Amino acid sequence: MGWVPERGRLAAGLLANLASSICIVFLNKWLYVRTGFPNLSLTLVHFAVTWLGLYACQALDIFAPRSLRARQVLPLALSFCGFVVFTNLSLQNNTIGTYQLAKAMTTPVIVLIQSLAYGKTFPTRIKLTLIPITLGVFLNSYYDVKFNFLGMVFASLGVLVTSLYQVWVGAKQHELQVNSMQLLYYQAPMSCGMLLCIVPFFEPVFGEGGIFGPWTLSAVFMVLLSGIIAFMVNLSIYWIIGNTSPVTYNMFGHFKFCITLLGGYLLFKDPLSINQGLGIACTLFGILAYTHFKLSEQDGSKSKLVQRP
Repeated sequence: MGWVPERGRLAAGLLANLASSICIVFLNKWLYVRTGFPNLSLTLVHFAVTWLGLYACQALDIFAPRSLRARQVLPLALSFCGFVVFTNLSLQNNTIGTYQLAKAMTTPVIVLIQSLAYGKTFPTRIKLTLIPITLGVFLNSYYDVKFNFLGMVFASLGVLVTSLYQVWVGAKQHELQVNSMQLLYYQAPMSCGMLLCIVPFFEPVFGEGGIFGPWTLSAVFMVLLSGIIAFMVNLSIYWIIGNTSPVTYNMFGHFKFCITLLGGYLLFKDPLSINQGLGIACTLFGILAYTHFKLSEQDGSKSKLVQRP
């Protein structure tokens, strides 16, 4: 019965990621639309709160830090900065529907990276499911009445860097033999330091529109709440990828896809044309087919292990 607590922990991790990931999208969009809070500054707050959260966790003996060299974590810290900054810029410049649908491209890109860089092979039927996913994203973007070229550039960069980041997270945890908290404990302050050097060149620091500007108490509260939720998102991403795989994390992410899309149309009144609806349906078909084949593949592997003498 050892599988019961293991499955329970996995379910708890997935639920925590589901709730925090959906909340962070709507909360960040609210901050961009209603308060105009600067993007890089908000990302800096997220990194700082994540760092403080992990420091508190290790002080409470929730995990024991491991000694790692800076150069071992540097590529991950850089990709973490790019991943969060570009996805937030995509959210800021696109509708929630286009932002969320563009993220579905992460799965095909991860498959491509793992095939080219790591020599991993995928069955033909798995590769074929990536066609409707890609086609659906294209149809949605093409017929989006609020299409924003700059937003699509940010979305494309976000997909590329996110894919690299998620592949490296899993690889680094196994390579360095560390868990999610131990790796993020070193990576978060490095990412925070990098962004701290960049923010003054792109955004005001003091005065109107700056991180230390005259914000209302409610705006400050929402920014801090966003940072706490971001800490939960970052920690759950590391935990899920470290205990499963980047592709599994992305397939679970597609369940969040539908809820986030619906919330965008209800809360922010994002327009939706019939052709966009077809694009979404096409992407969902590819996602469901991919999930079905991956689960069948895993069941087949388990059967072979059981039958082996």
